[in-house]
Parts: sequence; structure tokens; C-alpha cells
Amino acid sequence: MLTGVWADLVGQENAVRVLRRAVTAQPHAMSHAWLLTGPPGSGRSNAARAFAAALECDDGGCGQCNSCRTVLAGSHPDVTMVRTETLSITVKEVRDLVVKATMSPSRGRRQVIVVEDADRVTERGADALLKAIEEPAPRTVWILCAPTAEDVIITIRSRCRRLHLATPRDAAVADLLVRRDGADPTLAASAARAAQGHIGRARALARNEEARNRRAWILSLPTELHTLGDCLEAARRLDEDADAEVSAVTAELDARERAKLERALGLDTKGARARNAQAAIRDLESEQKARTKRMRRDALDRVLTELTTFYRDV
Repeated sequence: MLTGVWADLVGQENAVRVLRRAVTAQPHAMSHAWLLTGPPGSGRSNAARAFAAALECDDGGCGQCNSCRTVLAGSHPDVTMVRTETLSITVKEVRDLVVKATMSPSRGRRQVIVVEDADRVTERGADALLKAIEEPAPRTVWILCAPTAEDVIITIRSRCRRLHLATPRDAAVADLLVRRDGADPTLAASAARAAQGHIGRARALARNEEARNRRAWILSLPTELHTLGDCLEAARRLDEDADAEVSAVTAELDARERAKLERALGLDTKGARARNAQAAIRDLESEQKARTKRMRRDALDRVLTELTTFYRDV
């Protein structure tokens, strides 16, 4: 059984073996740039975070020391985790990372940059990232994550060491749900099979009755499809349901972010400061719209994933 920072990497024993060899600096095992790939839910981001913690840990990822705990909590000063809530990672964001990558570690052993959504880096951003990977700082490690290597431009992936994560077995996912989350074994087994190896989805199904009820509703739709009109009506219902799901999450979040920005800008509504405030609010609204668009796409993607399980079982 995997232990330390690796404990939750279900079914990834081979990948963990490779990463552990790199951490211990065995000959030819370490690289300044890594590309971790794997299907959704396989644990790419968790593997990247565990690898980053192990690189900073004096004991190779014990999971107990201050370095391990702060990396896993996202608060280590020398580990930068990048995950976008929008549709892309801009060239400005990449350039900020490049600057960070040139700095010497302030406390840890290395400067580690983890890009969880490397497939969402824009073309101009990829050009900036390529230069940083081609000319790395001596104590900097880049860890890029993407569904497949083909989702990252060839000039970048050719300069990274690739590591593919497999889809976890249902039994391994169910065991994690029981061991870590205290799920009922029967429910855990059912959730693991329904999630098709997606650990986050399995956890949601095992813990949330509403998620299970929604899945049951989605799986009932194919039995109602007899004509083209039925198909169009089902599509409309799914589209509206996705909108409602996203709105329930974003409405309060958007309002809270806007209120926080308005407090930070102050109440002055005259002259240049007012114009600057309006520009900042427009930028926030643009970011929020992009986030909503991505979340809506993700919601519809989950619907399609659920429907594939119906046709698999048929």
C-alpha cells in the first residue's frame, strides 16, 4: 500500500515508482520538466502535488513534515500551483510563472511550478513557456498536467519527461472511498463502477444522495428517446439543467467577488479613479463569464460521461 504523500494515488503504483526514483536522484531518473498525463479523474493533479511535496521533503515525501503539509495545503512558498477556472491560461499568467521560475528557492530544496491545466495554455503562452523549459534555472522543476501528450504542443512535450497515469481499477477506487471517506462498502463499489475510474466523481456519488438521484435521472433519458423530437426535448432539458447547476454555484460566488472588489476600490466615483474602478469591474465580469462558460461545459461533459455508462451497460 502506498504511504506518505502518495497514499491517495489509487492504482498508480508504477507511476509512483518512477516519481520516487526521481526524488531520490537516481541516475537519469530526474528531469527539470515533466508532463503528467492521464484520463479525467485519474489523479494527475494529485500526483503532481505529491511529487512537488516529495521534492521539497527531506525524507522523499513522508507526508508528516512541515514541507509536505504546506505543499499539500497549497501554502509552500517555493511551490506554485496553477489551475485555471476559465477556458485558457493567458500569456501574462505564463510570463508571471516564468519570472517565478527564475527565482532561487526561499525555503525549500527546489522551486517547483505545477501547471494543472497545461492543455489550456494559449499559443502565445506556450511560446513563453517553451523558452523557460528550454533554458531552465538550475533548481527549478516544471510539472505540467494534461489529459494526453497530444494536448500539449509538440515543442513543449518533446522537452519534458512523460509519465502516463492509468485509469484506476474499480476495486481500488472503492477501497479508497471506504478507507479514506468512511463510505459504505456496497455504495462505494457501486459509485466506483459508475464513475469509470474518476475518483472525484466516485466520491461525490458515494457521499451525495442528490448526485446519485441526478445520475439516475440522466440515465432514464435514453429510454424515453423514440423520435427526433424526443431527442431535442431531452437536449433542451439537459441544457437547462446545466445552466441551473452552474447558476447555483456562481451566483453567490460572483456577488461575493464583486463586493470584495468594490470594497478594495473604495467609494470614490470621480475622475481617473472611477474610470480605473470601472475597468477593474469589467475585467472581473469578463473573468466570471469565462468561468461560468467553463463550468457549464464541464457540467455537460459530466452528462455525456454518465450516458456512456448507460450504453456500456446495455
